Amino acid sequence: MADTATLDKLKARFGEADWKAGDRLPSASPGESRIVVPQSQLAKYLKFLKTDCGFDLLVDVTCVDYLHFRNAKDRFGLVYCLANTTTSERLIVRCYLNEPDLTVESAVPLWEGANWLEREVYDMFGIVFGGHPDLRRILLPDEFADHPLRKDYPLRGRGERHNFHRLTREEG
Repeated sequence: MADTATLDKLKARFGEADWKAGDRLPSASPGESRIVVPQSQLAKYLKFLKTDCGFDLLVDVTCVDYLHFRNAKDRFGLVYCLANTTTSERLIVRCYLNEPDLTVESAVPLWEGANWLEREVYDMFGIVFGGHPDLRRILLPDEFADHPLRKDYPLRGRGERHNFHRLTREEG
């Protein structure tokens, strides 16, 4: 859990107007804290959390599509899971995004491990990470035109499969 010292550092650096402590969800791990930060300030918050608060481990980067969620105000929730390996603090940083502006700064300059995690989010959701050293598809072919983890991706019909050459047993 991010202790009060971390939250106090965030308040001292950024005030309380730009970010807010996230609600504790029943599915959250015990001792896990959450904050929500504005899209335009995400890179500043991540840098501060690493350099001044000691969150030296990026555990995961993922995304949630809220397209059909009741009362959702935003389309996407970009999620960074951070850990401080010295104090065992954990912090979830969430940033909400809406179309057409689905761009945030890359976290690769802070944590090299963000490289493939951001590529996966780009590939599956279409979130663009500005300044990423190699932002290209990691799971799907370059010719694939859509992002299959979006809620508006078609679940029935031919979808994208008809655009690709079918491999036979002899070719494989």
